[in-house]
Amino acid sequence: MPRIFLSLAAVAYLCSVVLAGQDAGPGGRGGRGAAVTLPDGNGRELVQTMCTKCHGLNLITNSWGYTQQGWEAVFTSMVAVPASERPVIAAYLATNFPEKPRPRAVVIPGSSTVRIREWSVPSLGSRPHDPLVTPDGSLWWTGQWANVLGRLDPKTGAMKEFPLKTPGSMPHGLTADRAGNIWYTGNGNATVGKLDPKTGAITEYKMPDAAARDPHTPVFDQKGTLWFTLQQANMVGRLNPQTGEIKLVTMPTGRSLPYGMVINSKGVPFLVLFGTNKVASLDPDTMAVREYLLPNAASRPRRIAISTDDTIWYADYSRGFLGRLDPYTGTVKEWASPGGPQSQPYGITTAKDIVWYSESAVSPNTLVRFDPKTEKFQAWVIPSGGGVVRNMMATKDGNHLVLACSGVNKVAWVDID
Repeated sequence: MPRIFLSLAAVAYLCSVVLAGQDAGPGGRGGRGAAVTLPDGNGRELVQTMCTKCHGLNLITNSWGYTQQGWEAVFTSMVAVPASERPVIAAYLATNFPEKPRPRAVVIPGSSTVRIREWSVPSLGSRPHDPLVTPDGSLWWTGQWANVLGRLDPKTGAMKEFPLKTPGSMPHGLTADRAGNIWYTGNGNATVGKLDPKTGAITEYKMPDAAARDPHTPVFDQKGTLWFTLQQANMVGRLNPQTGEIKLVTMPTGRSLPYGMVINSKGVPFLVLFGTNKVASLDPDTMAVREYLLPNAASRPRRIAISTDDTIWYADYSRGFLGRLDPYTGTVKEWASPGGPQSQPYGITTAKDIVWYSESAVSPNTLVRFDPKTEKFQAWVIPSGGGVVRNMMATKDGNHLVLACSGVNKVAWVDID
């Protein structure tokens, strides 16, 4: 019994991290929610006791569910569990939380080819969140729940993790400056951090306002100023790396949940507001906010991309659409994603003005290509299943993509034909 107890504790930790790769709501960090009673069965009391120490049982009951094999694949990617105990855990979960119907992946053939390579990151339960590719060809990721930043050499497969300075930092977004320093947002401790990869030294910049509790997505502009969103705080921040000065502005729309962000060719930050049907921009000097209303009230854009002509592209998570906004005219055009209205488009980027994104709710997750000139889609299955691709990035030459496959504890490198 004691050994089973430890395994179920591990499952409790797993559930608090990533139940089957699902998001637990707009913040992606879960919550206690309404009271839940687990069904009877071997291990019920242990799960009830352990899981409620760190999160609500609703995170289990609201998950997509899995087959026994699927549950085992999930928790063994997150925690080290003795082989003799895995069937006990997996059987309880599969019996009481079986796999629910999900949209199936829609594969669309076309003229482009890709090669997707994936690597499991060193720390179990790391939940890679954002990927980054640096000029030397390294693939970086934020190990959100392992409190590390990671680096992969795609040529050799060599990996290294850099522990962060403060426990519970929950690194989220990731970017790099011209000097090669790696910057991240401390979503769990209200900081922006800078890692010097040569020395491992970390500098933290604390938010000047207690309300600015959750830095989210960072991006540098052409002048070297760091911009970042703060989702639950409903703010956008600007950091001067030379002085450490941070300025914050609150969004005009309440609970608008500022999320993904890009910088256009003129140094203007654009971001999507996940809590409402809007895109926003900021004056880079005054930080004055301008909002663009999307035509459908149900739209909830989550991530954003930009093409070389400064056209804005967004992943409409709630409706299963890809959207395009012309910021000069305010004109919006949308296309239904191949996986349908419940496909939940999420991570998105552009490469050579081709739009790439992932459908995070289809099984398995897909990598989708959209050509704006022909308005044609092409789609591939992500080999590991993806486990929710929250963000992606293109290399500077546009020939490769990097992905963070959060729920399966992997990062991926995509070669594009």
